[in-house]
Amino acid sequence: MSVAEAAPAGLAQPVRPRRVSTRFLRSELWLIFGRRRNWIGLTVLTTVPILLTIAVKLTAPRPGDPADFIGNITSNGLFVALASLMLEIPLFLPIAVAAISADAVAGEANLGTLRYLLAVPVHRTRLLAVKFTAIVIFALASTLLVAGVGALLGLAVFGGGPVLTLSGTLLGFWTGVGRLVLVCLYLTACLAGLGALGLFVSTLTEQPIAATIAVMILTFASEIMDAIPQLAAIHRYLPTHYWTSFAELMRDPVDYGRMLPGLAAAAAYVAIFSSAAWARFAGKDVTS
Repeated sequence: MSVAEAAPAGLAQPVRPRRVSTRFLRSELWLIFGRRRNWIGLTVLTTVPILLTIAVKLTAPRPGDPADFIGNITSNGLFVALASLMLEIPLFLPIAVAAISADAVAGEANLGTLRYLLAVPVHRTRLLAVKFTAIVIFALASTLLVAGVGALLGLAVFGGGPVLTLSGTLLGFWTGVGRLVLVCLYLTACLAGLGALGLFVSTLTEQPIAATIAVMILTFASEIMDAIPQLAAIHRYLPTHYWTSFAELMRDPVDYGRMLPGLAAAAAYVAIFSSAAWARFAGKDVTS
């Protein structure tokens, strides 16, 4: 007689709650941040604030329009971080996120490890959820890296002090730091939409380079169409349209209502393309 049979009939064995494991996510993050090529990519991202700091130090532009982040760098080093993000969001940050998201599934298939990963077994829905979570974490880390390097260099070279807002008012230093953190979070949300698009494209092919190129072509096409006034009717539906709206966080007071469309657009892209990725990957025959 087993122990379960020997237990009194009226006493049920206590059900232990299933422990939530982060092992798969930690493994995925190690795969992303442990690769030398990704470290090189992150290093490239830091070159923009470094070059910007050197250029401004050598030329020493005078503070002018509050909307000119570069022109206000000499008055407060935090503007190096803001200007760097403004310069990188159209190109470098999207390339970094596109490369990681496009490699999420296609890279596993290309290396021949996807079939063995699913044989662990790992549910396909969980696999996509972990992959997307890792993409968002990478986007946040990349954005914070650019902002952090820019802020540290700027403060070391140009000093701190009150932060001049786009409204022409001054904010305390730590309030400005808080606004910079909010800028990073907003850009991460925007890049999450691009990450979902990249994850979907990654389920369509076994070639990560092809998936990366496809995502970047779509990103550049969106930016080009967003710059054409005759296409104003579709601008708000483009994934890149609201990326520079983080400048609203540098107004006093902040009109958060003007940022909600950007967050809503990012959420819509995440919902649409993550669902499309699931629909594609859930029934896909995995042969590699």
